[in-house]
Amino acid sequence: MNELDILESLQGRIGYRFVDTELLGRALTHRSHGADHNERLEFLGDAVLSLAISDLLFERFAGSDEGDLTRVRAHLVREDSLHRVALALDLPEALRLGEGEARGGGAQRASILADALEAVIGATFLDGGFDAAKALVERLFGEVIQTTDVSSWAKDAKTELQEWLQARRLPVPAYRIAGTRGQAHAQTFEVECVVGALNMVRAGEGRSRRMAEQEAARRMLDALNDTDRPDGPLRS
Repeated sequence: MNELDILESLQGRIGYRFVDTELLGRALTHRSHGADHNERLEFLGDAVLSLAISDLLFERFAGSDEGDLTRVRAHLVREDSLHRVALALDLPEALRLGEGEARGGGAQRASILADALEAVIGATFLDGGFDAAKALVERLFGEVIQTTDVSSWAKDAKTELQEWLQARRLPVPAYRIAGTRGQAHAQTFEVECVVGALNMVRAGEGRSRRMAEQEAARRMLDALNDTDRPDGPLRS
């Protein structure tokens, strides 16, 4: 199959036909292939994806709070989720890679596929506007969003935070009691969660030390998810 046929087939799978097919070609071009690569489109696509997912979640989970929506969004836009969607679209066959990257298995690499998928979303936004890009995101993620249960994404906050940091090869957090209030039989504990490697501290309160630690860990996770951008220092 030649390159034009590959692009034609991919447009059928994603359900969007480009006015400017060069945009789609660039979205599928890894930097190892040449100077006209997809990194700027990936940057744009990441932002468009986040907004589109946020809009879809806002509509789907009308009764959920910000924390719940943030956690579901973080799961949907993380690298392994994007990798699975890219594989379902047969994106590896459409990638443009340099010879060395291709020989090294780059077409199956999770980071390359996730970046390419974001670039395709960015290219769709430039070619057809936000409505077209959101419709694409809904086709790719809509079934998961419609069938998921917010509570199913919940996890012990301390465990989730530890996994988040370990996945990025960062040390586990430390917890310290910042203070207590009230009588001995009805104390409120104040605990700080410290991620020293990132110079970040978040506080939590609870009727026990454990509850306060969980609250502090949850607030730390929310802060980290807000700052974990593809072009920033926190992405693995």
